Amino acid sequence: MIDAVASRIIVLWGWRRLLLAFLAGAASALAMPPYDLFPVLLITLPVLVWLIDGTVGPQRRSRIGAAIAVGWAFGFGYFLAGLWWIGAAFLVEADVFGWMLPIAIVVLPGGLALFPALAAGLARLVWRNGPQRIFILALFLSLGELARGAVLTGFPWNAFGYALTGSPVLMQSASLFGINGLTVLTLFIFASPAALSGGGSRRARLCVPALGLVLFVAVAGYGALRLSQAGPVTERVAGTGLTLRIVQPAIPQAEKWQPENRNRIFADYLTLSDTSSSPETAGIGGVDMLIWPESALPFLFDFEPGALPAIAALLPPETTLITGMQRLERDATDPQDEKSQAGEGVARIYNSVMLIDHQGAILDIYDKAWLVPFGEFLPFQSLLESVGLRQLTNVIGGFSAGPGPKSLSTGTIAPFAPLVCYEAIFTGAFIDMDTRPDWILNVTNDAWFGDSPGPWQHLRQARLRAVEEGLPLVRAANNGISAVVDPYGRIVSRLGLDVRGVIDSTLPGNLPTTRFRKSGGLLLSGLLLALAVGGFFRYSANKEGK
Repeated sequence: MIDAVASRIIVLWGWRRLLLAFLAGAASALAMPPYDLFPVLLITLPVLVWLIDGTVGPQRRSRIGAAIAVGWAFGFGYFLAGLWWIGAAFLVEADVFGWMLPIAIVVLPGGLALFPALAAGLARLVWRNGPQRIFILALFLSLGELARGAVLTGFPWNAFGYALTGSPVLMQSASLFGINGLTVLTLFIFASPAALSGGGSRRARLCVPALGLVLFVAVAGYGALRLSQAGPVTERVAGTGLTLRIVQPAIPQAEKWQPENRNRIFADYLTLSDTSSSPETAGIGGVDMLIWPESALPFLFDFEPGALPAIAALLPPETTLITGMQRLERDATDPQDEKSQAGEGVARIYNSVMLIDHQGAILDIYDKAWLVPFGEFLPFQSLLESVGLRQLTNVIGGFSAGPGPKSLSTGTIAPFAPLVCYEAIFTGAFIDMDTRPDWILNVTNDAWFGDSPGPWQHLRQARLRAVEEGLPLVRAANNGISAVVDPYGRIVSRLGLDVRGVIDSTLPGNLPTTRFRKSGGLLLSGLLLALAVGGFFRYSANKEGK
């Protein structure tokens, strides 16, 4: 039966071939959060293999070109179905940015699809008619995913490896290989059934899907064993004893920056901060860390001199506020300039995390280093602003990037790695391991994307950073999904979308440095080398006739 299905797919031609590639890619997005229907890849990835099998022709150039078209159509379907929700951000100020909605929804997936397109073309260049082609496709698609996370500013959102993170059991292998290693395993495991058709001996055709099954069982078995040694999530992995309160005000993005809402929003933060989520406690007393989300307040401290005294009046002596906040840095070369005094002539604006004590003093600052293109800055900023374009945050000149990874701490707060918004999607990039922190903080504002898959996908990626690093994660979002996550990626406490409230929790303890952090690059290289060996094994004996 599988030979009959493969044969019908292989002979597809023209638009029918591209349409099936597009549909297979779109269906593959169901393997991502919040759906987590990862078995769908057992259908869609073999379909991709068979579609490339069908890219035949008298000339090598035509075969490679057809494979590139198949790879692009597959990738376009995958990214369109998985990232359509990004368009919601352009409707927050529809009168200004609404015209860009079709461009954002189509152009971004189309650009990202170039990576699987190139991968498919390179795979076709060395394609084999037997089981080796599974190794070849998994190898080049994995390399394409690595490139997607690095080229230009990088955008590794919905890497295929997240298909193997739908449960705490499956995600534990990230402590060995990281998300990139999980991507290698995912692509091979779920493409392997395609080896049951095509050339090669019956034994060889059976061995590849059998190996895929063994690898999946190994991933699940390792996860089950690791969690069995961890104990139940209610134990919170030997908590540190530090108490925290996360404030989630659930402010609609369209309302947040309206001047008439400024005082109300600030008052909401102060009120919620002094409200316990537990009947055993009252007020803010006994809270070590009060945590507000990204760009929590709709103003700059520079222009609201009463804000820091009001925060100081809220905080007890033992409590430190950790908040996301936009920060202005004036031009120090001309501090007396009248334009600078008026708030103009500003040198830099940062998207920051600040530590503030009970006296209203700012103890330490982290400035976001990895900015969102078209969200926080424009490529060719001056040129595009000159023709009237603005990034979504509407900050003239765009945000400035900070210097990079930094741990924040005070005398009472354990050192932590601050990750602002989508910095959490970059594996290992923003955690200073020279002085390994004790936990990770991700402040974000997913209100831009409403009730869509976006916030769920963002949470999953942040959770995986906890598993990779062996560190607990605290996530504070303006509107969903705030959470406390232990170093095994298990959610201890959570506030969902559109829920206004607070989370009171103790901070989970951390684990020893993970294998991924110690030698993840070496293990990833080993997986890629194994695919290369499998793809070119017995090259001369199995070379496809041309």
